[in-house]
Amino acid sequence: MTTHGSSLRDQFLLDPSIIFLNHGSFGACPRPVFEEYQRWQRELERQPVEFLGRRFDDLLRAARQSLAQYVNCDADDLVYVPNATVGLNIVARSLALKPGDEILSTDHEYGALDRTWTFLSEKVGAVYKRLPIPVPVTTLEDFVETFWSGVNPRTRVIFISHISSPTALIFPIQEICRRARAAGILTIIDGAHAVGQIPLDLTALGADFYSSNCHKWLLSAKGSAFLYARRDVQSLVEPLVVSWGWHPEKPAASRFVQEQEWQGTRDIAAYLSVPAAIEFLRANHWDTVRNACHQLACYARDAITTLTRLEPLSSDTWFAQMVSVPLPPCNKESLKQRLYDQYKIEVPIIFWNDRHLIRISIQVYNTRADVDALAAALKEIFSL
Repeated sequence: MTTHGSSLRDQFLLDPSIIFLNHGSFGACPRPVFEEYQRWQRELERQPVEFLGRRFDDLLRAARQSLAQYVNCDADDLVYVPNATVGLNIVARSLALKPGDEILSTDHEYGALDRTWTFLSEKVGAVYKRLPIPVPVTTLEDFVETFWSGVNPRTRVIFISHISSPTALIFPIQEICRRARAAGILTIIDGAHAVGQIPLDLTALGADFYSSNCHKWLLSAKGSAFLYARRDVQSLVEPLVVSWGWHPEKPAASRFVQEQEWQGTRDIAAYLSVPAAIEFLRANHWDTVRNACHQLACYARDAITTLTRLEPLSSDTWFAQMVSVPLPPCNKESLKQRLYDQYKIEVPIIFWNDRHLIRISIQVYNTRADVDALAAALKEIFSL
């Protein structure tokens, strides 16, 4: 990483004794953003009634406007939620699915959401269809055609990741959304790893629903995410929690926002820290940072595949700052624990489709020495 990256590493609160290659799981919040988060918490406690009773709407509106500008949508088309899983559950549980309806997805999806759709499908008699997408992936066109082969007259919903959690691949969502719109199929996008890691333009993307975590790659405080709903499908969305925002006496400019935002007493400081996170990225030239992180992720992929001689999942263009690399067969829990206990390396080991992967996240605080330490540890553990 560059000297600029070295100076930014000092802005993070991470334990310096640990090689942290797992930003993708829960993120890491830089000091200035964390201080803003704590400032809002103190502000809440200084006068709770003033804060929650009188300032709540205006504060959240300003935070939504900042985020909406960053992802290019109208501020009344998104709401803050605690995490992407909550956001996607709000949509999934709102849909009036019928027996025989199909939800088309891939076998690269996040396990918690697989459970969400399986649970709901079993409840109503719908079908959650996980279409296999073989690796290594080839071209974007082949991906779209392979995925679209799973569409049939019973397909009501497409649920797909923007960046896959187990394989870290960036999927060609825009073309899938375009085809789905033409076919009258709802698109629900799991963007948990997207915002902050890759440029995100929700208007151009064309998804019906999109949820992403701000506390991962956007660097905000933990417990901040958003749910976006295109204006003409917002009427489909019901609140998970029915409270004072439901059926208000005076209709809001966006009922979607009012129903989702006011759900009783809660700490909204993490949401209010998002503008500070966006400003941190802008002030530190994050396009340059992301490019440097991608180059280091490519280096990590190459270093490990050179050791294992296993074929990578994709070319460089399919991932950004997070890359999953095949490993020889192993006990994933034992390997993860040994890397942490013996080598002080925090990195996830994933078992996906009968193969073991190591998912490496590269953030501005990581260095080539971090990757070299991981490669050396793997070489020793696997006797490569």
